[in-house]
Amino acid sequence: MAASDSDSDADAAAAASLLPAPIHLLPPDALHNVLLRLPLRDAVVCRPVSRLFHETLSHNFLALLPSLRLLLLRHPRPDGGGCLHAFDPDRRHWLRLPFSAFLPNQSFSPVASSPSLLYLWLESPSPSPPSLPSSSSSSTASTAHPPKSLAVCNPFAGTYSFLPPLGSAWARHGTVLAGPGGVVLVLTELAALSYTPSGSGKWMKHPLSLPSKPRSPILASGAAAVFALCDVGTPWRSQWKLFSCPLSMLTGGWAPVERSAWGDVFEILKRPRLLAGAGGRRVLMIGGLRSSFAIDAPCSTVLILRLDLATMEWDEAGRMPPNMYRCFTGLCEAAAQGNAMPTAVAGGNNKVKVFGGDGKVWFAGKRVRGKLAMWEEDELGNSGGKWDWVDGVPGYSDGVYRGFVFDGGFTAMP
Repeated sequence: MAASDSDSDADAAAAASLLPAPIHLLPPDALHNVLLRLPLRDAVVCRPVSRLFHETLSHNFLALLPSLRLLLLRHPRPDGGGCLHAFDPDRRHWLRLPFSAFLPNQSFSPVASSPSLLYLWLESPSPSPPSLPSSSSSSTASTAHPPKSLAVCNPFAGTYSFLPPLGSAWARHGTVLAGPGGVVLVLTELAALSYTPSGSGKWMKHPLSLPSKPRSPILASGAAAVFALCDVGTPWRSQWKLFSCPLSMLTGGWAPVERSAWGDVFEILKRPRLLAGAGGRRVLMIGGLRSSFAIDAPCSTVLILRLDLATMEWDEAGRMPPNMYRCFTGLCEAAAQGNAMPTAVAGGNNKVKVFGGDGKVWFAGKRVRGKLAMWEEDELGNSGGKWDWVDGVPGYSDGVYRGFVFDGGFTAMP
């Protein structure tokens, strides 16, 4: 009798194991309603669970989910092990994004992003295609600088493609900007290249009529224009001025952006840098706040100024708290060790690296190891923003990080 009961239980368990999971019995509309409530990151993780999930969570379906905003860190060495580290500011969690499964080699350097797409320099496949066009007189790449190609990929979908080839000088000296619709710009001191997938499929060259090399150029998507800082001062003293150019007029469209009411807004910051503000309709300018107008004046903190492109008015968006800024100057480390810090070092701001975009700014420095300072622009734009520390930065041992904002998703494919 006991043996019969045991056999019955085993048969029941075997029959139950053959039944589909309850979620597989849901009507398609109900299943879609459930899966649409998942965050994008969780939906991507669920794809390989079963054939039903893989078929339901198609690229078209995943494109309906909100994008995943990440801070993507650049590895200081191109051969970074085939992966990149990213920070999810909403979950306060670090992620590891693998690229070796779909990229042709592990030597790559990410440089820009647009919605769902990531742009990176890759070592050119062999044989290397003929390059177009060169921005310097030296057209022969040396062995110290292997030829590179600009590629675009969707790291969540695991797909990539190469853009038309460029000369080696563009990879070494060019700044890459990317915007919606696959628009890509590469800027150097003398010229700019533009590429649009819906256009001729070739790079178009535009001379730059700027007084000096553009510093920290950004693409303000809401204004459909490029902004950059240029030094119009002397070899002994920098004097910064803001320039802009509409995307529709890259040849001959550069012009200074200035108002008499701005006064000395460009004089109070040391080594200013531009970043895109929230929504693409604001420009952030970040730099060390000078304690005086003397050439060698030390900085008291980091100041964030904001230009509203609708009203063309500047305002103060944020100011790094003194206790946080002391960590970048080395005062916190010196105090912990009981040492005195020289005044020149304490007042300097050259060790602060600034990066980010779309209303989020991160700060890194050699004296701040294993963490970043983060500033978030508030929605109303009048509270000074939110300052915080981001701990547990993985990877790179030198403590100096760079990166940019990446909105991961499935709204665009290479």
